[in-house]
Amino acid sequence: MTRSAARALRAVPVPLALIAMISLAGAVLGRVYAGPLLSWLVLGAAVGSVLVSVAARRLPSWLVAPVSVLAMVGWTAWSLRLTATRAELPGGLAEVTADAAANGIPRLLTAMIPVEPTPDTVLVPLVAGWLAGLAGAEVAMRAGRVLLGYLPPVLLYAAALYVVGPNADPAIGPTLALAAVAVLGLAVPARGAAGADAAAGLAPAVRAAVRARLAAASAAGLVVVLGMVALIAPLVAGQVDGRPVDPRRYVEPPQVETLDENPLIRISGWALNPGQQLFDVRTQRSGPPDSTPAPDPGPDAGPGAAGRPVPVRLAVLSDYDGVTWRVGATYRNAGRILPVTAPAPDSIVETVRQEITVAGLSGRLLPAVATPRQVTGARVAYDPTTGTLIRPEGLTPGLRYSVTSALETPDANLLATADVPAGEEVARVLRVADGVPDPLRRLAAQLAESNGAPYARAAAVEQFLAEHYRLVADAPSGHAYPNLNFFLFGPRNAGGQRGTSEQFAAAFAVLGRLTGLPTRVVVGFRAASDGPVRAGDAYAWPEVLFEGLGWVPFDPLPRPDEEPRPVEEDLRPAPEDPPPSEVPEPTVEPTVSPEPVAAPDGPADAGPSTALLVGGGTGGMLLLVVAALLALLLMRRALTRARLERGDPGQRIAGAWREVTDALRLAGHPVGRDLSASEVAARARAVLPVEADVEELAGLVNQTAFAPGTASAEQAARAVATAGDYVAALRAARPWWRRLLWSVCPGPLRWPR
Repeated sequence: MTRSAARALRAVPVPLALIAMISLAGAVLGRVYAGPLLSWLVLGAAVGSVLVSVAARRLPSWLVAPVSVLAMVGWTAWSLRLTATRAELPGGLAEVTADAAANGIPRLLTAMIPVEPTPDTVLVPLVAGWLAGLAGAEVAMRAGRVLLGYLPPVLLYAAALYVVGPNADPAIGPTLALAAVAVLGLAVPARGAAGADAAAGLAPAVRAAVRARLAAASAAGLVVVLGMVALIAPLVAGQVDGRPVDPRRYVEPPQVETLDENPLIRISGWALNPGQQLFDVRTQRSGPPDSTPAPDPGPDAGPGAAGRPVPVRLAVLSDYDGVTWRVGATYRNAGRILPVTAPAPDSIVETVRQEITVAGLSGRLLPAVATPRQVTGARVAYDPTTGTLIRPEGLTPGLRYSVTSALETPDANLLATADVPAGEEVARVLRVADGVPDPLRRLAAQLAESNGAPYARAAAVEQFLAEHYRLVADAPSGHAYPNLNFFLFGPRNAGGQRGTSEQFAAAFAVLGRLTGLPTRVVVGFRAASDGPVRAGDAYAWPEVLFEGLGWVPFDPLPRPDEEPRPVEEDLRPAPEDPPPSEVPEPTVEPTVSPEPVAAPDGPADAGPSTALLVGGGTGGMLLLVVAALLALLLMRRALTRARLERGDPGQRIAGAWREVTDALRLAGHPVGRDLSASEVAARARAVLPVEADVEELAGLVNQTAFAPGTASAEQAARAVATAGDYVAALRAARPWWRRLLWSVCPGPLRWPR
């Protein structure tokens, strides 16, 4: 082998190491991208930057950077054109490049994962990779400082790890590969710019001394490196299981205006101008493989309806604070391919593709069939929790885009027995804001009283609203608690009991949450398969979340040509007296005043003296008070005996539970009717921590509610004993004067149960 060939062979490992290290950085970053395109583009940038430095090693150092930058511009322009074409983005290369340069970093850090390779998401990695290759090659090969030349690729690799953060699995394999490549590059002796041996041309003795010093310096450097590894390795190893910081939390995602955050308030405005064309739609539908096409239940027809046009959603509103329903979304910039969420297990998925052309629709919200999977023709941001799409730049007339959606249809046969989820995951759609009017709570309790199953409760709310209220187009907008209270209970001759779909959907969602159903409100359009969608097609509908079935739409709107029944016919007033079946009230005969008897002597007009009248009146009043207290005492004891001693075990357990809740109310700690038995037990334990097992009593109450007839006499006896112990302890903890009034307080006799 010739000397020049050997010198060239020794010069190969360092450029290859630099290319490999930059490519590994691109591969690490590419884990959050859709497809391998970004990794290939960064690899091209690594090869191009290093090869330019190798080819220009004969040129002056000041000339290499401009030549390399010109090559970088060419590679970057070609890459931006490629990604823009693949993403089907409109506009020329100059427009696309300017937009990518202005928004590259924020869009990269706010993009939906997986990130689609588009000009604004690949520009920064490409430029950073090329500059790292240029700097590393010049320092490592021209200056002969290989270890220092590794610094730019290592910093690029660290930046890629930081950008990925916790959004991908730990990059253990690429990191080990990076270290191995660096070691192989360092194994080759560093050469100067001329490639000459530093000891060449010296006398043998001097050459040996120089080489010995170089070997000693290398050994000392190796010792320092090994020492640093020994010191730093434990610290690095301790962070292996740690969760990295996500830089996305420091960058604000795209925001929307009030009308986009609460499009429900636009319903009334659209209803007053029904002929306005908002957009045009063209629809293609295809059923799932190896199955018949799924039925198409539109919210206007309720669950299980078929043969209806598929509704187009504008926004999903999950948050309610007692004043306003809001989307509450966190939008992330997304490419054409949107994140895939697993469909509900017991649902049929149908593919729906729509081409939509915007006309008079304003704002940022993009209409689409649930659940969108791919969007072409428009740059979008997406909230996967609600499935809501926006165009950050806003809608403009003539905008045309295509949406491919996976429409889920639940199995209607499973609705009657389906349960609803609970816990922190659905707390957002179960939350009821403070300040609920008492009539709303009473109505929710009445509707849920005889409907134990979740679907039965939802159907009862739907039927009640559809039968008692009128749908009108000129009702004012509003869905705060006072608006809903007036809509549900206001007098008809003053504008009550009438509203748009806004009030119907909001009332259903609030009443549903008061009965324990996870609900939300959807704003959308009744869209035909093909043709214009007008303002009169806009409406809102509620949805309920069922386990295994997903979100199921309901239709509380009244049926056409049906006259609503007055609310007063079916709305029971709050009971003032206990039901006779539960409280056998003893009959107390009224005191009969004696017939006046004329005095045997004296004048006929002579009456009793003042002292006699005062004494008799005082005694009579005292007698009436004593009689009333005695009657209350007897009635309270009769109520307690009826609860605890009569009926089957389930009725006795329920009676014991009512004794506990009445005692809490007597003690000044009333519990709301919207609380579950477990929550009431926790509150009772917080009020008075005693040995009585209130949690066990709550469990028995749940058992009798969800599995009637399964309670035993022994369980009923334990429930009665637990209730007695807790009530006695709670009464003993009250002041003496409250203990005296405890047994004669008339509250438990009239409190609703």
